[in-house]
Amino acid sequence: MRTTRHLTALLLAAALIPSPTFATEAPCYRGVNLSGGEYGERGGIYGTNYTYPGEDTIGYFAKKGMTIVRLPFRWERLQPALGGRLDEDELKRLRDTIGLIRKHGMAVLIDPHNFGYYDKTQVGTAPATDAAFGDFWARLAVEFANQDGVLFGLMNEPHDIKATDWLDAANAAIRSIRAVGARNLILVPGTAWSGAGSWEKDVIGGANGTVMLGVRDPLDFYAYEVHQYLDADSSGTHPTCEGAGAAVDAIAGVTAWLKQNHKRGFLGEFGASTDKNCISGLTEIYATMSDNSDVWLGWSYWAAGEWWPADEPFNVQPRKGPERPQMRLLAEAAKADAGTCSAVKPARK
Repeated sequence: MRTTRHLTALLLAAALIPSPTFATEAPCYRGVNLSGGEYGERGGIYGTNYTYPGEDTIGYFAKKGMTIVRLPFRWERLQPALGGRLDEDELKRLRDTIGLIRKHGMAVLIDPHNFGYYDKTQVGTAPATDAAFGDFWARLAVEFANQDGVLFGLMNEPHDIKATDWLDAANAAIRSIRAVGARNLILVPGTAWSGAGSWEKDVIGGANGTVMLGVRDPLDFYAYEVHQYLDADSSGTHPTCEGAGAAVDAIAGVTAWLKQNHKRGFLGEFGASTDKNCISGLTEIYATMSDNSDVWLGWSYWAAGEWWPADEPFNVQPRKGPERPQMRLLAEAAKADAGTCSAVKPARK
């Protein structure tokens, strides 16, 4: 592969000294997305149209050395009416699943997997206004405020909303979270699918790398969540990895941006098949994040979950038969980075 760790070092050579908010240690968070809670339409029946991971699955990934689960769900099921109360049954399912993950010693990144929408209404437009988005996060934050190991991911992959408009929505959510007294770590995506490869490009309404520097958190306790796949168009929909070199370059580029701006990042989604270029690219991406853990808090692989089909090429859900090569890589990367983690320090007082 044309991109090497030597190239990564060259790209980072001029980077500035990182902020003292975080210490330089092994990445704190090495994990996986456990998909299922986001399946189906808002009126879907639990156990028929959508599901949450069970304890066997959760325990398996804990034993493999994973330290975080990114947990997707649907905003509309948790809050059936904008501005209204959270649904008690759905909240209990979410709470119980988080309890199981914490029981097994892993952190949880809770993830409204809505792509910047409530039903078919884009965040920032009526009735899904910034105020409505903030209201949702205030209600959710109250439920999990200051719980050890619970992180807040504002939204999965906003994509066709202007960067400037998304910044307003993100800041409204952050204000609401902090207003209810929640000091949890917040992960903030950009627009344009929050792609690492396009982070500094003006895709829609400004470049994330410029506009999202306007994030405001009174506790200064947040990180940027980016996503990056290794196929030719970075969509995560193809079994081969012609884009592996570009993906490695993208992670190196975001690494340099994080250092230059004294910010921190988390790779919330990435995935690949067993194709040899895919495995090589994954190995380089792990190495870049591990070598730059002053700015990378960690990663969560996409994906696993009981309902994922066995023939899905990115899937690392345990099945009968040999473990998939991607899972072996995940476990090896987690083991290499194991040890006492002090990369995430308490929020500013």
